[in-house]
Amino acid sequence: MSRSATGGAHALVGRSPQIEAVRRLIEKASRNRLPVLLLGESGSGKEVVARAIHDARPCGQLVPIDCGSLVGTLMESELFGHVRGSFSGATADKKGLVELADGGTAFFDEIGDLPLEMQVKLLRLIQEREFRPVGALQWRKVDLRIIAATHRDLKTEAAASRFRQDLFYRLEVFVIHLPPLRERKQDIPLLVDCFLEQARESGLAVFCPGEEVMRALLHYDWPGNVRELKHAIERMAALYSEGAREIELPSALRMSAESKDLQRLSEAVDDRSAEEFRIPRRPPVISLPESERRTIVDALAATSGERGKAARLLGIGRTTLYRKIKEYGLD
Repeated sequence: MSRSATGGAHALVGRSPQIEAVRRLIEKASRNRLPVLLLGESGSGKEVVARAIHDARPCGQLVPIDCGSLVGTLMESELFGHVRGSFSGATADKKGLVELADGGTAFFDEIGDLPLEMQVKLLRLIQEREFRPVGALQWRKVDLRIIAATHRDLKTEAAASRFRQDLFYRLEVFVIHLPPLRERKQDIPLLVDCFLEQARESGLAVFCPGEEVMRALLHYDWPGNVRELKHAIERMAALYSEGAREIELPSALRMSAESKDLQRLSEAVDDRSAEEFRIPRRPPVISLPESERRTIVDALAATSGERGKAARLLGIGRTTLYRKIKEYGLD
């Protein structure tokens, strides 16, 4: 990957205005040790941004802390450590995740999942730069940067008393909003290239996305964001083999593409200027496969069996049309 495509040291792939804005904020956030709050949907790249802030001016290590996995009686020990004899089974002193991040960065992922009793202790950590291990009598000082991330609306959570307002205000010093992938689709080709290169390095077969595949990737809304796209490329690479005539799309993309094909056909039929094609309307309550089969039959009838013209009317490639004709026994 070229540095221009990835954004240099920030490892953010894309050239969209939204990603360029995030890069500028990363640079500003890296110049100080103020708390940073990353907001964005799941899979939008919050940990990538956290690592980019840390790596821009590396000091110490970045310690990811998954707040959603901190459950049970050992939660406080996991975060702040404990001293020997503080509870049954504590046979030796143990450092917690916060102390491991001393001199570096503590990344609290999904901070909205942190229980209220732990939020109080995190607030003191931010304000006083100190913590106390379980069973210890003395407070310990630390020097670290705190980055928090969540897909939740913390303002709403605070208003509903599910998140401490004072902690929210302390975290809201420097906020970075990460755009969902559907709002920066122009970055998808670069992301695909990046994930294909990663797949190649992992030993998977590399394929060249054709026009149909790229159109399906661009038309899909990606509710799982960049993470879902990465998994889709990995799946296609894993299933692809040398000499394969087609690339198998994940079912979610396939159904989305077929739904959009039907929508385009409907719009084409409703256009009164399209005098060349006349396709009779069908009852609306039928299954998707039956609707697709009838639509193909009608398109072939409207074009006198000319498959190339029918494919253009349907807005799909010839290969896809031939596959569908065979699938529905329309030869």
